[in-house]
Amino acid sequence: MPVWIAWIAVGLLGLITGSFLNAVIHRLPRGISLLNPRRSFCPGCGKTIPWHENLPVASWVLLRGRCSGCALPIALRYPLVELLTACLYLLAWGRFGLPLAPIFWIFLSLLVAATFIDFDHLIIPDEITLGGTAAGVLCATLAPSLVGESLWWRGLLLSLLGAACGYLLLWMVVELGKLAFGRRRIRAEGEGSILPLEITGSDEDPVLALGGESIPLAEFFYRESDWIEALCTRLEIDGSVLEADTLTITHAGIRYGGREWPLATLTEAMPIRADVREVMLPREAMGFGDVKFLACIGAFLGWKGAFFSLFAGSMVGALVGVALMVATRGRSGGRIPFGPYLALGSVLWIFSGPEMIDLYLAWVRGR
Repeated sequence: MPVWIAWIAVGLLGLITGSFLNAVIHRLPRGISLLNPRRSFCPGCGKTIPWHENLPVASWVLLRGRCSGCALPIALRYPLVELLTACLYLLAWGRFGLPLAPIFWIFLSLLVAATFIDFDHLIIPDEITLGGTAAGVLCATLAPSLVGESLWWRGLLLSLLGAACGYLLLWMVVELGKLAFGRRRIRAEGEGSILPLEITGSDEDPVLALGGESIPLAEFFYRESDWIEALCTRLEIDGSVLEADTLTITHAGIRYGGREWPLATLTEAMPIRADVREVMLPREAMGFGDVKFLACIGAFLGWKGAFFSLFAGSMVGALVGVALMVATRGRSGGRIPFGPYLALGSVLWIFSGPEMIDLYLAWVRGR
């Protein structure tokens, strides 16, 4: 086969895979099956997209970025994911060839899906992290050269070691961050002012509304020991209006003035309302999805790749965070996903990590 045909085939494979990853990015965090519906559909009008409108990149250009059914804009992310995946596939093919390039295609696809899901939803699903860890261990066993070994059992051991190192590294960061920054205090500004607090939603998915911001309660309770505490001047609950006291909310229920109510009794028809002076909220340094994600990275790249990905991702993340603070003058609220920076660190390791370390060591020796 002429070399140029192989390169075209790899590029087309990357575009097609990117199109599939767009479906994964949209459906997986929303709990929509990848098999039902089988065909792609417009999230606005529900129209099934015919094959000629689902060509990677080309269809987006020809449709001018809009659905042919309802004219809803099609996010620029769709062609970007397809082009990014194709470029990563071509880079892996040019650097590694057979048999390693197809393995790196699997890993790079996981990185792309995790990155864009984390940007959109601030989560990395277990299907990617835990499934990716299992895939990494299997790939390192079948192709031990993935982690720099020649024997299958050594590839298996190094992959397991990389997964364990990745998990433990970030787990320790999460635990230390919890000790140092595990509570967030919010006070009503001004003498005599109060903050409106409300718990509403369904029994399965209660929501905390505080000062105009609504957050699912589940996001505060990563651990059973987490709790929310509010100093209330007034509380409406279970059809009663109660006087000033301390409100405590846990994953299981609510305590106030010596009385307790299970969260399972919440209904949309009877929200809990309170006027509060001060609230203490639990928080994490980062989500446990990132911990499992670094385990996945370690399974594919070994312990050295896990260390490098964490270090490089932290450096880039810190630079971006500082740049955002400067650009917004400290008003860039909201959580910043860490998964994309771990993914970027992994990509740097795959294509230039060992060389970067060698250059750094040579620079240190020459000082």
